[in-house]
Amino acid sequence: MFSKILIANRGEIACRVMRTAKRLGVKTVAVYSDADASALHRLEADEVVHLPGNLPRETYLVMEKILAAAKATGAEAIHPGYGFLSENALFAERVKEAGLTFIGPPASAIAAMGSKSAAKARMEKAGVPLVPGYHGDDQNDAVLAAAAVRIGFPVLLKATAGGGGKGMRVVPNEAAFQDALAAARREATSSFGDATMLVEKYLTRPRHVEVQVFCDRHGNGVYLFERDCSIQRRHQKIVEEAPAPGLSQELRARMGESAVQAARAIGYEGAGTIEFLLDEDGSYYFMEMNTRLQVEHPVTEFIVGEDLVEWQLRVASGERLPKLQQELAIHGHAIEVRLCAEDAENGYLPSTGTLKLMRAPALGDGVRLDTGVREGDAVTPFYDPMIAKLIAHGATREEAATKLARALEAFRIAGLKTNAALLHRVVSSAPFREADLDTRFLERHAELLKVDEHLRFPAAQIAAMVLAHDQVPVRSFTGEGGRSPWDQADGWEPAGPRLVPLMLEDKGEAKRFTLVHAGQRRYAITFGKHTAQAHLTPIAPEEGLYGYAIDGLEGQAYVHRVDDTIHVFLRGSHTALDLPAMRFDGKEKGAGDFKAPLHGRVVAHLVKAGAEVAEGTPVVVLEAMKMEHQILAPHAGTVKTFLVAEGALVEEGTLLLEFIKA
Repeated sequence: MFSKILIANRGEIACRVMRTAKRLGVKTVAVYSDADASALHRLEADEVVHLPGNLPRETYLVMEKILAAAKATGAEAIHPGYGFLSENALFAERVKEAGLTFIGPPASAIAAMGSKSAAKARMEKAGVPLVPGYHGDDQNDAVLAAAAVRIGFPVLLKATAGGGGKGMRVVPNEAAFQDALAAARREATSSFGDATMLVEKYLTRPRHVEVQVFCDRHGNGVYLFERDCSIQRRHQKIVEEAPAPGLSQELRARMGESAVQAARAIGYEGAGTIEFLLDEDGSYYFMEMNTRLQVEHPVTEFIVGEDLVEWQLRVASGERLPKLQQELAIHGHAIEVRLCAEDAENGYLPSTGTLKLMRAPALGDGVRLDTGVREGDAVTPFYDPMIAKLIAHGATREEAATKLARALEAFRIAGLKTNAALLHRVVSSAPFREADLDTRFLERHAELLKVDEHLRFPAAQIAAMVLAHDQVPVRSFTGEGGRSPWDQADGWEPAGPRLVPLMLEDKGEAKRFTLVHAGQRRYAITFGKHTAQAHLTPIAPEEGLYGYAIDGLEGQAYVHRVDDTIHVFLRGSHTALDLPAMRFDGKEKGAGDFKAPLHGRVVAHLVKAGAEVAEGTPVVVLEAMKMEHQILAPHAGTVKTFLVAEGALVEEGTLLLEFIKA
């Protein structure tokens, strides 16, 4: 086993590799860019090396810098993670030339699978099933068009050097072929510098099923069963599970054996994934091989009970595979979702910003979180937008899905847009629970992309109750801590209900609520003409967890205040409500009328009695709901005298001062 390794990556996968390395007593070296100066992976490593710059091409993709860092720190091996240089054959070769071990397959195996067309040719020779298509070197437009006609429409155009859905077009008929080819070539050239295309039969309802393989240098090869990764957006996975639902033992074994056969055909070592398209009739076809550890490897770890990073380290250090095929078995079911910083309801546009709030669900009991960020970190435009992977394991698929849905409800992120609500809707939906899967799942179930607008209003009601609860503490008549309520300067009233006015902004629209607090956290909440009877139960307020009952509807919600925004996480949805920074000018009350616009505390007099002020001059500061609100002079005039002292509590409508209009 190695004594020290360098991880040529960042974020979640770097932290993931470090976790196993530390358990095995292996020292770790992290590299980090300027943008990652305070990143979690930098803090968790035993040693760090700075790579000046922000962009990947200046930092994590510069082989010379990575190799120099490994040499300088005395690392014996380099783990590439995934992405960046992980599938770069030249890098694997240069690591070997530097006298270090590349924790991955030989450069020759990476090169063999680096081109989709060349890989398919090798797989065809090895007897691995292929989708009918054209993978030839002749790239003349007429040759490709003729191949498409021969294969039969619809066809799929795919860049041979591609990935992530780039350089890919579905062509429905012959008339659309030339335009689609030109567009795919442009995108492929822009993304990969290579316009070479392949043409394949487009399967109408395929599933994306991949097989995890592992090989060592002693001739052993195994498959650790399969994962279904059919739920995708823009050809990128967002939900993965293992094992794939509905596969017979016979089909599972055939696909696994084909995968090992594919790996052996290129002299493979280490962890790899063979990706197949599985048709409705049970036919499966080789799509590509990922010559690295996959993002979704945790679901495989759960069902086989093995640490795949440990396997990587052991195989790379020359050991035999920890287990052979007959020793591997499936235990239960696991499902993973990728939480990404993106606006899922707006074309999956990427979102950047600071994670002002990031609270994970309770972990353990089959729930796992893999992440490389924490609350306070920034998601920048320089790198992949994935924030975390949330994984749940259960004895059955239904149990795993239920655990995952509950964990998503308890996962709270604020400060930027995420796809958490979409993921919750997906794993909670009937089509998903029924395993009605294919690669166009989200296209077929477009209703899942719609925001749960019906939850916004109860979320606002819950926010109002929590704010009112914070403003009007509940105490027994004997007082908290043995103190009498008469000693508390918080506006406690012994003689009946109390009126608490509130204003919240929902998507810029002001919502005025009036709460009548009747004690014991019971409220009558009025909005417009409707009054709801409600009750609030603080369950774990330090964690933001509250129980609620509104007109008989009961449940739990997480409520957090971040700056001047109240975030309500309710049944998998996230509603952000702003506390407006109100500046009252008194004109609604009449000329010269300085009445308190809401219940609060007078914080400060900003001018002296007798002062002459211009229209719009701040005169009084009122604090309500932990926010300060300025009261402005509605007209030019003179502040004659203040009627309420600084520090005093006032009710809505209390006259604060006498004012003489100029």
